[in-house]
Amino acid sequence: MRLLENIFTLILNEAWKYQFLTYPNPAVGSAVVVENEIFVGVHKKAGEPHAEVNALWKAFKRFYKTPELKTSKEIHEYLIKYHNGFFNKANVYVTLEPCSHIGKTPSCANLLRILKPKSVTIGWRDPIKEHSGGVEMLKNEGIEVKVLNDKRCFDLIEPFIKWQERFVFFKLAQSFNGSISGGYISSEDSLNWVHKVRDKIDLLVIGGNTVRIDRPTLDSRRVKGKAPDVLIYSRRKTFDKDIPLFNVKNRKVFIEDNLEKINNYKFIMIEGGENLYKQLKDFVDWKVFILTPKIFDRINYRLEDNFEILHVLKNKDLIVFGR
Repeated sequence: MRLLENIFTLILNEAWKYQFLTYPNPAVGSAVVVENEIFVGVHKKAGEPHAEVNALWKAFKRFYKTPELKTSKEIHEYLIKYHNGFFNKANVYVTLEPCSHIGKTPSCANLLRILKPKSVTIGWRDPIKEHSGGVEMLKNEGIEVKVLNDKRCFDLIEPFIKWQERFVFFKLAQSFNGSISGGYISSEDSLNWVHKVRDKIDLLVIGGNTVRIDRPTLDSRRVKGKAPDVLIYSRRKTFDKDIPLFNVKNRKVFIEDNLEKINNYKFIMIEGGENLYKQLKDFVDWKVFILTPKIFDRINYRLEDNFEILHVLKNKDLIVFGR
């Protein structure tokens, strides 16, 4: 049991590094244990190999000379052709049920069915009906399958479940003593992470006062990504149109005193300060705090809220996911 716990802690921690960045796919972690070695794989980006495929490919490359393959289709076809029973004594672990359907990538459940590992341990069943059925495919092939119903694995895919309809989270950067004012607070690493997330979201919501004071661009230039549409949530509709966010190509900017525009989008990030947080803290699905290890002699924000920590990423700051 301790080995199982350690393996799932390992693959969950790796998968959380790509939370939000796999949109519209879920963040998933996997491991293959073969020949007393552990090989970890994660899903990094929609359209790229899934976590199980990356873990299987790492394991196979450790013992066999292979060509440089990158696409999921290439790896699937190569392993099916040349596996030669290599995985029959392997144990596979994955946070989410292997997909049974064929989409941008081939079916992971079908690949595992053919490779026929000794066992597959799954953290959570796939909640999307069209994707499920992997467990049955594997069992029908005589593979030992165990589903853990590990809540940590559910927490990891909750955004994926919700953004089938709509997922909204609030992002707030602050110092250790609760200061949120005075320009950039977080590290370069965290700023880059925010830009990666902006590249994935459909809509960014921001308060009117923040726009007037900070005069932001709100794009993803640090990663050369797309700029999301912007909803400025404000009672006052007058803004200086020279503010950079109004002059970004291929984006829509809405100025509204309500949140109805959110219903037209699936993946929404709210960036704001104290007032916006107070208004929307009970509206959002998740909250993400970026805590920088600095203490500022500035006015701290004041509010009351309850917060369940789901995961903490550490770079030069702490990125705390919760609900």
